[in-house]
Amino acid sequence: MKPKALFNWSSGKDSALALYKTLQENRYEVITLLTSINKEFQRISMHGVHVSLLEQQAASIGIPLIKMELPKEPSMEEYREIMNKTMSEIQAQGVTHSVFGDIFLEDLRQYREEQLNSIGMKAVFPLWKQNTSDLIHEFLDLGFKTIVTCVNGNYLDKSFAGRIIDQNFIDDLPKNVDPCGENGEFHTFTFDGPIFKKPIQFTIGETVKKTYPKPKTNPEEEDGEYIFWFCDLLLK
Repeated sequence: MKPKALFNWSSGKDSALALYKTLQENRYEVITLLTSINKEFQRISMHGVHVSLLEQQAASIGIPLIKMELPKEPSMEEYREIMNKTMSEIQAQGVTHSVFGDIFLEDLRQYREEQLNSIGMKAVFPLWKQNTSDLIHEFLDLGFKTIVTCVNGNYLDKSFAGRIIDQNFIDDLPKNVDPCGENGEFHTFTFDGPIFKKPIQFTIGETVKKTYPKPKTNPEEEDGEYIFWFCDLLLK
């Protein structure tokens, strides 16, 4: 009997590649996908992708989907309460492992492991510490297709939003941007590849700018903001 696992699905390229590798290795029985959703807007947190497209992904992959709905700006207490309730329900299905697409963010891995260890579960990281340039080329060579849905304006300009990732995209990235966007430079929506029974059909909508206040590190610091560009995708 293989251990049962949940897969933390973001809808993007790292998730897609990590799920592909997990299914190929066949060490775990992946019984559900888990995705965090902004309850008010019905969109995937940070990626900005509408739930309707997420549901099409899950249907094409053929693995049940659990949507964890979060308030627009949840407090840490609210987040933990919702997460604990969700994880208790998943554990009741005999799930013992939780799979992530993280690559090299040490503090994030430590946080995930501590949270899971506290409830008797284990974290799995199929892409951990692999070269991100090699990973993005492996992703493309496998036949995956993905589109950029969100870019961090501190790293990239508006023109990168809505682009399909290919060699030209990789060549156009500034040298300070990770090719997998692992530092939060950009986020994606994967719409075709070896884990899908059929491609996800969508059209490209408008690209919108959103700003968020930047936390101050000291009282004398000037007000600042984070800028993000979101490319809307519409289900056909």
